[in-house]
Amino acid sequence: MITIRCNQHLFRNIEAIIFDKDGTLADSEKFLRELAHKRARLIDANIPGTYEPLLMAFGVEQNYLNPTGLMAVGSNKENQIVAAGYIAETGKSWFEALEIASECFENAEKAFPTRGLTSPLFAGSLEVLEMLSKKGLKIAILSADTTQGVKDFVENHQLSPYIDFIMGVDGGLSKPDPRLYLETCQQLGVNPLNTLMVGDSQGDIAMAKNAQAGGVIGICWKYPHATHLNTADVVISDLAQIKIA
Repeated sequence: MITIRCNQHLFRNIEAIIFDKDGTLADSEKFLRELAHKRARLIDANIPGTYEPLLMAFGVEQNYLNPTGLMAVGSNKENQIVAAGYIAETGKSWFEALEIASECFENAEKAFPTRGLTSPLFAGSLEVLEMLSKKGLKIAILSADTTQGVKDFVENHQLSPYIDFIMGVDGGLSKPDPRLYLETCQQLGVNPLNTLMVGDSQGDIAMAKNAQAGGVIGICWKYPHATHLNTADVVISDLAQIKIA
């Protein structure tokens, strides 16, 4: 068991840390904005007039990605359902709307064949993961991305030596369902009470707290005083603030 110090906060008897991916380890804002624009353009080509409303629904405005918006925190399935809702408003049947959204999302993904390389690691993240792993902590990544997306990210950034388990959302449960957190802990072979969650969204915080996590660290690289993270035990602006006490 290890004591983690984060600013003035101490987390004792910790044996594992679960990290979110996008916005926590991966600087994915640019990629997510571009993906949102591509999805909206493809849908608009089928259903004219949906481009701007979809971007607003995705939480994208020009060069800004809302850190609490759908694109930033929602799963692929959740984004598709919202998009299908806008399509259905034009008079399409629900099943046709779902089909159009699914096809457009799939084609949008094809426009980014090197997705895992598109989103770089935040500076210093690799060193923090390496340090924590060497100290004997088990490390997992639990993301709203697909499991394959998480796997590609880990492989492309050569994180495999430091990551013990990865999990994405593949059409089943979504954050903030605590069962995702509990399953990750089970796969790691650790007690949730001895496990920390590090994430950049309200969903990460709620999920971990409802699973009785040992602690929750909110991170917001660009806005360290982000109010949407105020229910976390501590909020940081750099992973390097996570230290072994």
